[in-house]
Amino acid sequence: MSEKQEKDGGRTPRFYEYLLPGDWVVLAGRTDADNDYLSVVAAKPKDWWFHVRGSAGSHVILRAKPDQEPDRKTLKGAAAVAAFHSKARSGGTVAVSVTRARYVAKRPGSKPGTVQILKESVLMVKPALPEACDS
Repeated sequence: MSEKQEKDGGRTPRFYEYLLPGDWVVLAGRTDADNDYLSVVAAKPKDWWFHVRGSAGSHVILRAKPDQEPDRKTLKGAAAVAAFHSKARSGGTVAVSVTRARYVAKRPGSKPGTVQILKESVLMVKPALPEACDS
């Protein structure tokens, strides 16, 4: 059992997983503890991190690819997932913070699901999940 699992009472973190066009993988936390794990442990420095501004919601990671950068449509697709998994889901167009995971930090002693963003951009998106992919 990992140190993180011991702190969470042995519970394994769980995430929603989506696939955007171009085989971009998006992960969204289900709980505050999952959000912490996703943002601070699972995310790699070059991954992209998303969270709706001013409302509770999932932390969302867009996995980086070693050989390419996501285009604006891909970034907006991941932001739409973050908006969907938030309390702002029914709010029309939603502001979503986006940054590289290396700019997301957890302060010692802060509440579960709370992080500090050191550098960010904002995308305006409508909450949505990706279309189902044909297998």
